[in-house]
Amino acid sequence: MCAMMPTRSLSEVWSEAEIVRRSYPNSFSDQMVADIYGNVEQITNNVLTKQGSKRYLFDQKLDDLVTSKRFGYPLMLLLLVIVFWITMAGANVPSRLLASGLFAFQDQLTLWFQWIGTPSWVHGVLVLGVYRTLAWVIAVMLPPMAIFFPLFTLLEDSGYLPRIAFNLDHIFKKAKACGKQSLTMCMGFGCNAAGVTACRIIDSPRERLIAILTNSFVPCNGRFPTLIVVSSIFIGGAVAPYTGLVNALVISGLILLGIATTLLISWLLSLTILKGEPSSLVLELPSYRRPQLGSVIYRSILDRTLFVLRRAVLIAAPAGGVIWILGNIYIGQQSLLTSLGQALNPFGQLFGLDGFILMAFILGLAANEIVLPILLMSYLSTGYLQDFTSLEGLRSVLVSNGWTWLTAINMMLFSLLHWPCSTTLLTTYKETGSKKWVLLSFLIPTMTGLSVIFIFTQCVRFLGLV
Repeated sequence: MCAMMPTRSLSEVWSEAEIVRRSYPNSFSDQMVADIYGNVEQITNNVLTKQGSKRYLFDQKLDDLVTSKRFGYPLMLLLLVIVFWITMAGANVPSRLLASGLFAFQDQLTLWFQWIGTPSWVHGVLVLGVYRTLAWVIAVMLPPMAIFFPLFTLLEDSGYLPRIAFNLDHIFKKAKACGKQSLTMCMGFGCNAAGVTACRIIDSPRERLIAILTNSFVPCNGRFPTLIVVSSIFIGGAVAPYTGLVNALVISGLILLGIATTLLISWLLSLTILKGEPSSLVLELPSYRRPQLGSVIYRSILDRTLFVLRRAVLIAAPAGGVIWILGNIYIGQQSLLTSLGQALNPFGQLFGLDGFILMAFILGLAANEIVLPILLMSYLSTGYLQDFTSLEGLRSVLVSNGWTWLTAINMMLFSLLHWPCSTTLLTTYKETGSKKWVLLSFLIPTMTGLSVIFIFTQCVRFLGLV
């Protein structure tokens, strides 16, 4: 139950609480909260008289629109699409410029290493491994986060985010979770580690754990490049005149699937290892206000963007060295990376993927941003992370390595539902202080993702569609 406690007259609050109480006649906690507001209303009416204001009337009319059953959800979906469209479209150019600058500096580093006579393997580990991986992570993560988090903070400061929690509270209550989980889920779109940290706003320890364990089911900005590229090649490319529209619909569909999975797993957790009834959400809906630019910049860039990026960099740096070593140590005629991919191939084929894709996801545990470059590195046997100059060139590489439409769909589904990155796992440990919950936060999405693509693959093969 979400009892509205906005900056409006208490008679309005009480009438809304009465509606909630009539809607949930069998919920003791809901009736208790509604009765509290009823008593407050009775006491206040005896001592206080307040006249309406234009500001109050504006807030009330706007709330009637954004929290209504008819317009509330469409407005949320529209804002979601707008925010992600701005994020994805706005990040393209900065990402390319940042990548160009960082990789150009890699060439300068190479000259310096050659000038001081550094052994080739040291140059490989530090420059082609550590630095190149860091360049990839920063170029892919920084621009989207620098756009998404300020937009998210603007919605937060304007007073709209509490309305989202109010709208979704009923759905989350059906899953025996808390409406505030919708806010942590929204934060997870920027970064799942930030979403896990945001779970602090949930008062109930049980519901906080549910939110933490399910936050990775919404795609973070590290997964969007893979989702967008694969969709553009194998789905949007099939209807070239409408590629942009089709890709937007595909990504929106995946987001809705992630939200549905979040609700389903939250419900299952509430019935099993985290049993309990959902707590009543008493939520104060603040007045709509003009966001403070300085506060938005400080909170979104310093407290969120740079905080998350620092953790990702600390984890991705050593992972880059390990990836380079695996790609450049040979056993016979092939590298360890190729050997691992071939060893995993039978298991990958069972799920409609291949061994190299699974290996890319495993090595991409450090950062989701490097999954696709690792895959290209494995397919091309280059020994270091690869970029691609065009979608058509990437399509040729993937198709020549056995990709079909089934592989592409499974790749997107598993990218959406697979285990969280190591930064998110580390954040989960810091927030819960328990290795058990960290393990579950890894196993739950892993088993969910594998189950989904296994069932989908077997159904497609049984029907003879591939």
